[in-house]
Amino acid sequence: MEKKLKIGIVGAGIQGVSNALFLQKKGFEVTIFDKKDPGNTAASYGNAGHFSPYASVPINRPDILTDVPAMLLSSSGPLALKWNYVPKMIPWFLRFIRNCSTSKMMHTAKNMHQILDLALPAYDELFDEIDLEGLVEKKGILYIWNDQSLKSRELEIRVRNELGVDQQVVTPKEIHDLEPNIKPFYHGGVYYRYGRHARNPKKILLKLFDLFVKKGGNFLKSNIENIKFENEKPIVKSESQSFHFDKIVIACGAFSKKLTDNLDERIPLDTERGYHVHFKGCDHLLTRPVIFQNRGFGITPMEQGLRVVGTVEFGGLDNPISKGRIKNLINNAKYMLGDLPEHEDEWLGFRPSMPDFLPVIGPSKNHKNVFYCFGHHHLGWTLGPISGKIISGMIAEENTNLDLKPYSSSRFN
Repeated sequence: MEKKLKIGIVGAGIQGVSNALFLQKKGFEVTIFDKKDPGNTAASYGNAGHFSPYASVPINRPDILTDVPAMLLSSSGPLALKWNYVPKMIPWFLRFIRNCSTSKMMHTAKNMHQILDLALPAYDELFDEIDLEGLVEKKGILYIWNDQSLKSRELEIRVRNELGVDQQVVTPKEIHDLEPNIKPFYHGGVYYRYGRHARNPKKILLKLFDLFVKKGGNFLKSNIENIKFENEKPIVKSESQSFHFDKIVIACGAFSKKLTDNLDERIPLDTERGYHVHFKGCDHLLTRPVIFQNRGFGITPMEQGLRVVGTVEFGGLDNPISKGRIKNLINNAKYMLGDLPEHEDEWLGFRPSMPDFLPVIGPSKNHKNVFYCFGHHHLGWTLGPISGKIISGMIAEENTNLDLKPYSSSRFN
């Protein structure tokens, strides 16, 4: 019998763990590295908990550029900058602007739709093997807006219709019937019936991680600093140790760029900083996640209470948490639901974002035994299992009927 190929994965978030489980299904021997324990306070812990297979319309769209200045000036708006980071962001922003044409938007939307369409079935393959204990709810996800942002919303609805996304445009009365506790500031919305949400993303991730260990997977708590090669085979290096593999997967989200830079591949990955707070004991106020699009925030009912998430801040990995962004979330939550108790758990996490808002999934351009799986921006939680399934197929050298070229890192060269 031939020897099992040894695969190393850098990153123990939803991408890394999903990659590991699908690689195990194909008979590979898998080791995951992370500088922190799985389920730590990174993006896979602190996200909105949405499984959002409908979210194909990207942020790079023709109408966004006229909106950005107003967003930056508004204290209740979804966007903020750390000014000390602006010089570093300029190359990314210039690439982003070049991607804001209708044709580029449609290119991203079409290729996001291709994998989003497969996202829930890929999750179900993994969920079949664990006891979910009511941690996933299938009650849909509701987006609402007022007339100020109608033009942008009409664009999204039209694009999703073209792609064949299942969406139900809802009236104010229907919104009220779905979520009677929201204050009636809205004029319209869309209800995605087949959206799901996590009652506790961390617990789900840990259940999947425990499954990985039960199936013979190894986890090493180690900060991987570099990758070297011997006869094209990767050697993963921490401060004090080296580990030899047949192939490796880099799946450490916003922290992936340090490793890809060391591999001499210039991938324009940058960081969107996302925030959350919890209002404990209030999760009965909503039945499902609700997103208010004018202000770019959402609220998800979770075990920890109501998790209020949102705002995009460009400020890199090193700047401290912004109290102004936290205040913004608290004010927005009260705007939606009225009186709420004192908030808890101020959290900041990092979303890995590419200027064309497509993830990077596939082999490195310089090293055939290195695979990338990062850059999923706001959809990392939704796309973990399908991305892992795609990578496991690539590593097993299976044929696929998917067009995977749009996710390749070589698009930046």
